[in-house]
Amino acid sequence: MSLVKSSGSSRGYFFSSESVTEGHPDKVCDIVSDSILDAILKQDTKARVACETFISKGLLIVGGEITTSAKINPREVIKEAIKNIGYDRPSFGFDYNTCAILDAINSQSPDIAQGVDIGGAGDQGLMIGFACKETPELMPLPIMLAHKLALRLTEVRKKGILKYLGPDGKSQVTVEYIDGKPVRVDAVVISTQHTEEILDKSGKKITEKSKKEIFEKIIKPVLGNRIDKNTKIYINPTGKFLVGGPIGDTGLTGRKIIVDTYGGMAAHGGGAFSGKDSTKVDRSACYMARHIAKNIVAAGITEKCTVQLAYAIGVAEPVSVYINTHGKGKIAGNILEPIVRKVFPLTPNGIIEYLKLRRPIFAKTAAYGHFGRRDKEFTWEQTNKAAELKKLSGI
Repeated sequence: MSLVKSSGSSRGYFFSSESVTEGHPDKVCDIVSDSILDAILKQDTKARVACETFISKGLLIVGGEITTSAKINPREVIKEAIKNIGYDRPSFGFDYNTCAILDAINSQSPDIAQGVDIGGAGDQGLMIGFACKETPELMPLPIMLAHKLALRLTEVRKKGILKYLGPDGKSQVTVEYIDGKPVRVDAVVISTQHTEEILDKSGKKITEKSKKEIFEKIIKPVLGNRIDKNTKIYINPTGKFLVGGPIGDTGLTGRKIIVDTYGGMAAHGGGAFSGKDSTKVDRSACYMARHIAKNIVAAGITEKCTVQLAYAIGVAEPVSVYINTHGKGKIAGNILEPIVRKVFPLTPNGIIEYLKLRRPIFAKTAAYGHFGRRDKEFTWEQTNKAAELKKLSGI
């Protein structure tokens, strides 16, 4: 994150957010964990799942606590997930056909289960939701642009438009703000894994031709006229990116929580999402907090909204509900709180039923952000309560 004064105005600042592709080692782990969760939910909708994944050179370890009647083959689920990401040949440093897989899964602690069985939260903690009017998705502009660039990197690779791209990649976008409003894109960073064919004669950096292709096929279609003559473009700024994925770096489930949420624009409670069934409020309550914040903004009550829900392990109702309209609300957050409690179910079971979170939909959430997506499975992105909120708020 970057917060410095704009050279053009004392009222301005720059803000940066990053995203990563599904081939990034941490994202591979998120996808594997959520793929195992989905495979279990297809057979047992009430399973308790907390699945963690670690990946390194030639090795993947899956562990955690899972209590279920489902009968799955974790090894086959893992291999299919890695294959779909694109690690299907040795040249990319990791191959689903030959990697070693270790299974260290146990059952859920009975001490936790006794509280969850009666409808209580699966853990204590605070969960944050956020929405703002910067984009049609009611998300911060920097993270939405970063996600779209990362998604475009993957699309161009999988469609064979640029055949030299590898699965691993990162994007970063810096947006200039004046008086709190985004006005232009100041800098773009794309780092993408690639094959040797686009190295120049020195062997130390990619060719100018390939940089131009990446700009024309990836950056320009996403950012369009948001780029101006002063926008700084960095494509593989280290020179080359041959060694990527698990051979270049280890990966862990839950290590990209800012990428998963709001790109640093909003607070974060600290809990990760992937690999967890929805009795874990780390996941389900964050989805509900986003749903509440988005509906409040969609209702025209405020231009920006942060919602915090806090829970005690084994207790169903949240111990607190906090709403911040950032000085831009037509009514105060403390007046909104009882309205929110009336409109939205806030117990774990209530959230699960309302958002339909017992379905096997979670592998799709694991890359390119859990929020701001238009997929129909992402029920927390609906604004179906905006009209009711507006009416009850009396605005």
